[in-house]
Amino acid sequence: MSYQYESYDVVVVGAGHAGCEAALACARLSLNTLLFTISMDSIAMMPCNPNIGGTSKGHLVREIDALGGEMGKNIDKTYIQSKMLNTSKGPAVHSLRAQADKQDYSRSMRKILENTEHLTLKQGEVCEILVDNGAVTGVKTYSDAIYPCKAVVLCTGTYLNARCIYGEVSNATGPNGLSAATHLTDSLKNLGIEMYRFKTGTPARIDRRSIDFSKMEEQFGDEKVVPFSFTTDPNRLTKPQVSCWLTYTNETTHEIIRENIDRSPLFSGNIKGTGPRYCPSIEDKVVKFPDKNRHQVFIEPEGNYTNEMYISGMSSSLPEDVQYRMYRSVAGLENAKIVRNAYAIEYDCINPMQLKPSLEFKKIEGLFSGGQFNGSSGYEEAAAQGLIAGINAARKLQGKEPLILDRSEAYIGVLIDDLVTKETHEPYRMMTSRAEYRLLLRQDNADLRLTEKGHEIGLISEERYQAFLIKKKQIEEETLRLENTPIGAAPWVQEILESKGSTPLTSASTLGELLRRPELNYEMLTPLDRERKPLPADVIEQAEINIKYEGYIRRQMHQVEQFKKMERKRIPENLDYDEIPSLRIEARQKLKQIHPESVGQASRISGVSPADISVLLVYLEQMRHR
Repeated sequence: MSYQYESYDVVVVGAGHAGCEAALACARLSLNTLLFTISMDSIAMMPCNPNIGGTSKGHLVREIDALGGEMGKNIDKTYIQSKMLNTSKGPAVHSLRAQADKQDYSRSMRKILENTEHLTLKQGEVCEILVDNGAVTGVKTYSDAIYPCKAVVLCTGTYLNARCIYGEVSNATGPNGLSAATHLTDSLKNLGIEMYRFKTGTPARIDRRSIDFSKMEEQFGDEKVVPFSFTTDPNRLTKPQVSCWLTYTNETTHEIIRENIDRSPLFSGNIKGTGPRYCPSIEDKVVKFPDKNRHQVFIEPEGNYTNEMYISGMSSSLPEDVQYRMYRSVAGLENAKIVRNAYAIEYDCINPMQLKPSLEFKKIEGLFSGGQFNGSSGYEEAAAQGLIAGINAARKLQGKEPLILDRSEAYIGVLIDDLVTKETHEPYRMMTSRAEYRLLLRQDNADLRLTEKGHEIGLISEERYQAFLIKKKQIEEETLRLENTPIGAAPWVQEILESKGSTPLTSASTLGELLRRPELNYEMLTPLDRERKPLPADVIEQAEINIKYEGYIRRQMHQVEQFKKMERKRIPENLDYDEIPSLRIEARQKLKQIHPESVGQASRISGVSPADISVLLVYLEQMRHR
């Protein structure tokens, strides 16, 4: 017998990285919010890698922070090693990554959630989404409790009908042995939602005491730690950092895997779900790259108060006996004791093309979703989607237009546009190469791109916004000063330039022109810059990038202008594509399936050609003149 409990504005299902951001966004926007989790001990759990950020993912975390999300602040509090990646390359691909104390990260986020006004946490399994006349009215739990609400955000992660597999062992559990959610999928199918079956995996955890680190290369964190959150004081981040370690597989490892490949559920057919192409298992690597005689393996600590070490680069679903042989063939792991076996996990998720760019389902009003449930992979991708889904659920109930970031504004915009526009047949992973305008979408300028929006939404405080405006003004003034400060060709100037390995001047120049020289940087020009005033490091960084890459930035901004023109060409929601003559059958089918909101979005749909876009543009112009 069902019982009805108090009603809420928003119910969030799942308290992983997506659910945490969604629930916090709704509650901080003053909506009465209920957050369901399978287990209170799994809030913001990190069931796989023990780090936040990394290539392109660091961009997402910075953008989450600029919009008012929590992930960046939380990792700043709980990191145990921090490192800026790709520093030998240009600033567009610099990416921050931090090793986390997994338990500390989870506890810290739980504390934030439990002490947020308008937010209630509840342990329980949601088994049904209640819908009336195409709109959400509430949720029902496995205990038959009904919670009426006006919007639901689904952030179920890898829990729906989850199955953990290694060798011939198959357990109907979620990650880390937690209960799977076994009832919600049927409810979603009954609502007409198309489901996919995806797979991901994780490596073994090994007892630190059984590892011989003398055979490995020690990997240190950065001496100068850069925070993820724009609100974190870098001077207060310094603390002792733990080391990671690098080792490699070898031909013996690969031979063990090849000899037992028929026992891998990935190759025996026992695993039906599609896995992530860009994060393959070790058996996948060995089979697909037979010419490589070794693969990198990073040994990463899971936290300060545990001996568990994460064996990054060697995720697997091979049988337990093979895992022991395989791991023990690696230098430094000869006596490895496995604490947790590696496993693959299959789970239900959706075809994300059923979503609007706001992450609301097209056919069910008030139903939003985010994270791995949307066919993506990774903590950072999940948190970004959860934040946007939560913001838009709140804005819908507030009667406001949704927040939709386009591809020229944020990596988050690229991520969501790819999911809802392009066909996703495997877990989606964010990469810098997916962002066409990555020179503009750097991690260092995420606040300059998105803080204004975060403030407008209501997630950035007035105090933080005013500090941001001061920083923005300082950057503009310093950039202008450098561009307009003249430098003559006096002998003392020539001596300084030659001492820095730079060509002497043949005529008068400016500090800005000198700064564009690849061999010079802001600090090197100090002896020439007698008017310089002390400025924060982040202001100097932005002024230097603005000047050094000014030509490239201008060119990319021109490309963005062309992109925006296509995005501004809106497509009527009720457009009948069958009425458009000369449109190819495949394009017609894809356009009817996705219902793009703009010509720009239509142009990115797989199967829609430039010729189809030309036909569509002509038809829209004819409609305008009718």
